[in-house]
Amino acid sequence: MVLLTAATAAAEPSFAASIDARVLDKAKGHTMTPADDAEFLRRVWLDFAGGIPTADEARAFLADQAADKRAKLIDQLIAAPRFAERMAEAFNVMLMERRGDNDAWKAWLVEAFRSNQPWDAMVREMLAPDFLNEKQRGAGYFITRRLEKVGQQDTDYPGLTRDVGRMFMGIDLQCCQCHRHLSVSEYKQIDFSGLFAVYQNLKLQSTDEKHKTPWVSEGVITAKYEFASVLTSKKAQTAPRVPFGAEVIIPALTADEAWLVKPDRKTKEVGQPKFSPLHEIAQRLPAPENALFAKNIANRVWFLFMGQGIVEPLDLHHSDNPPANPALLDLLAQELTAHHFDLRWLIRELAHTQTYQRSSTDAGSHQRHLTAEQQLRAFLIATGERERLEKNTKPDVKVDAAKYSLADFQKAFAAALANPAKEPELAANPSLRSALFFRNSDHVHWALMPRPGNLIARLAAQSDPAADLYLSTLTRLPSTEEKDRLKSWLAAHATDKPKALGDFAWALLSSTEFFVNH
Repeated sequence: MVLLTAATAAAEPSFAASIDARVLDKAKGHTMTPADDAEFLRRVWLDFAGGIPTADEARAFLADQAADKRAKLIDQLIAAPRFAERMAEAFNVMLMERRGDNDAWKAWLVEAFRSNQPWDAMVREMLAPDFLNEKQRGAGYFITRRLEKVGQQDTDYPGLTRDVGRMFMGIDLQCCQCHRHLSVSEYKQIDFSGLFAVYQNLKLQSTDEKHKTPWVSEGVITAKYEFASVLTSKKAQTAPRVPFGAEVIIPALTADEAWLVKPDRKTKEVGQPKFSPLHEIAQRLPAPENALFAKNIANRVWFLFMGQGIVEPLDLHHSDNPPANPALLDLLAQELTAHHFDLRWLIRELAHTQTYQRSSTDAGSHQRHLTAEQQLRAFLIATGERERLEKNTKPDVKVDAAKYSLADFQKAFAAALANPAKEPELAANPSLRSALFFRNSDHVHWALMPRPGNLIARLAAQSDPAADLYLSTLTRLPSTEEKDRLKSWLAAHATDKPKALGDFAWALLSSTEFFVNH
């Protein structure tokens, strides 16, 4: 086992080594102990495939003696079709915060990651989608979902304004709607109002003959937006603007000149203005010169794969809350910008760092809770039931093997393990609901009953099932003590070996070790 030091990291010319050198510089002489192969294997599968390897895949990797097997596995998983689906899952949770499901949105995310669309291009499509373009309209869900009314409440234009700042610049301007921010001196009311002027000008439109999804129209803006502080009553004005940026010049147009397509009540044409603040912000916010845009996504990607942001909370970048490692964040943002916001490139580089591949016992490492999607996929791969559920599109509760579909499990796991809507999934929130789910859910118990081809049936046929059980569930071989514990358990319950194995597997699958990514 080789310990990485600042000197050895700096001696290597790769970008991954540059990352490690900055991490170790901040660590003041500390070293990094590499994770063993089993820990690395489970981590990289959860991160890039959203699940865990099968026992056979784990056994093959652990037996491989090639020096470059980790690098090959990283590239193999990133090149696999499942990588785009996993990234879409992760970014859906991050960007939409469990607001609901939308097939067009998910398809757009998957295709964006599959084609390796640059992050700045993805953001432009989210902020100003072409709803008539079949390839882009799914991106509009980021805006349209947030504009849907809830009961008798007003349209949440302030919430949309806040989320644009949070998700794409790492700044939470919520407290600036009515006055300057009370605790963050850099956040001004004008920064909120400059974005709000754009989004309060939108109107959510229903699906029609031309638009296959809900869409938004814009009104004409001819003057600056006026706002006043409730603390001082002082009035001010602003044109549309990216926070901390220059105002967008509002063109001086007459009533007729203002429209590219004029509204017409008879034809129900809502009109299209020549000047689109929505498109102006969509071009200016994800620009290379907007340093906060690059720092925000670098910080969020670091959080996804390292377990903690360089800036915490993720959406509070400001001088009184500096990065834990400023040199590292600057490096990531600068290089990501230079590589045209290529997220796949950044993710691959992070995976090759010793920082990513370090042992979870190191002081600087952070365990990460699994999302509901990761837990479900890992659970079904471990129990050997995923393929059966994927094929079963018509559940029949009278037939045990056809009792559930994959959709049934997805709904159950999301209800028990996902965070409430609009709540960022930044840390594990253990709840009575989730604990009771693993203890009492029929879905869980069903998957742990012997059935042709599944984990319990396979183990029941083995005289010594310990290795297969631990590789299948925890992606590692058992210790001598764990082998002895299983042997004693099976001896004490010899009259019903399948049930005893199911109970033992349940204990592993509901353990903290299974719940987190080390």
